[in-house]
Amino acid sequence: MDWLRASAMQQGRAIMAGLLDPIDQTEAYLAAAKDHPDCARIYARLTPARARSEAVAAHDRAKQERRHSLLDGVAISWKDNIDSGGTLTEAGSRLLEGRVPRKDAIVLARLARRGTVCLGKTHLTELAFSGLGLNPMTATPPNALDPDLAPGGSSSGAAVSVALGLAAAAIGSDTGGSIRVPAAWNGLVGFKPTPGAVPEKGVVPLCRKFDVTGPIARSVEDCAEIFALMADQPAPDLAEASIAGRRLLVLEGAPFDGAETAPVTAFADALDRLGRAGAHITHITTDWTDRALALSPVLFAPEAYGIWRAQIEDAPELMWNPVLERFRGGAETSAMEYVAGWESLTRIRRKWVKEVAGGFDAVLIPTVPILPPPVERLMNDQAEFVRANLLTLRNTRIGNLLGLPVVTLPTGHPACGISLMGHAGRDRHLLRVAAGAEAALAV
Repeated sequence: MDWLRASAMQQGRAIMAGLLDPIDQTEAYLAAAKDHPDCARIYARLTPARARSEAVAAHDRAKQERRHSLLDGVAISWKDNIDSGGTLTEAGSRLLEGRVPRKDAIVLARLARRGTVCLGKTHLTELAFSGLGLNPMTATPPNALDPDLAPGGSSSGAAVSVALGLAAAAIGSDTGGSIRVPAAWNGLVGFKPTPGAVPEKGVVPLCRKFDVTGPIARSVEDCAEIFALMADQPAPDLAEASIAGRRLLVLEGAPFDGAETAPVTAFADALDRLGRAGAHITHITTDWTDRALALSPVLFAPEAYGIWRAQIEDAPELMWNPVLERFRGGAETSAMEYVAGWESLTRIRRKWVKEVAGGFDAVLIPTVPILPPPVERLMNDQAEFVRANLLTLRNTRIGNLLGLPVVTLPTGHPACGISLMGHAGRDRHLLRVAAGAEAALAV
């Protein structure tokens, strides 16, 4: 077996069985990353001293049969907007150049206490404010399927590090799709928890009301175990998970507007396989989705600009113009419009449960309605960047606006994912449903 491309849980079980040594595996990942020609575009920085220290401790615990978790000794990467004590954490922005936090973010500290090995910090888009994954101010990771294509963002390096076998799993963050887009475009599983399920202290903010940290990995099982460690709770029971008998709702309308053929075909094929596996599938069109999406301009950019205005306007030349203009797009929204927007969204969330999704196990949509565009085209045409970025994040943003946990799964079609949106606060249930869907899609 190629252990560098094994799932995190496969590696954890192999360590428990004495088939894999955390020290050897960590050294293998560090060597693979260092030797990869695009390492500097994927990892903002490796943390070999920390990784080796944690691996030695995990090795000793394994020998003494006192491992701290099933993932004790498994090496993962961390998005560079998640604080790591004593190590540069710059959130993909030259505005934060030289920033060194004093201590780990709560989520990093929790996983470290349970034995995971921190390999390093991965590149992202500036301050996590783009879904395409481009960052000419620091680095743009290559798409793992085709290096000429956009990797997806903002957790671009996180997804690519896993897809290329340079980490067992990765931790990213998601405000409007930043875990799910790069997971889908690099053929991986991504999980966005319910906002508030995971502590955000020590994570550089973008929009605090939407920000949430979560895993990108090779399997739902990996994501479930990592989420459990992040949330400091037991992992959901995924044994014998099945999609048979599950009630699934396909959200028609807005998620398919302007969609390209390939993602729609992949979604239809995935639906067919889920149906043949015994899922009960219903289709619906609702204007609640459109009403929620219409609120995006008065909710996302105004909060982001409110948080970062002082730093941005003090040195705007340090930012790439398309991202700078996206932040500044929030400047004209009044306090009255922002408050009214949140009042409307709160009502929509209640209506969503009562009138749309209440009786279903999950709501299904294509994760991204387009394939990853060529980087060169996006870099040379700002209007195309804006168009592609908005369309890329359109579907994923639905889950953020509605405050839902969401899992994206590979469909078996390159760069095409299918998303399962669950119910707020019922993350563990969604992960079990997703595990059943994953098994059906693998057939």
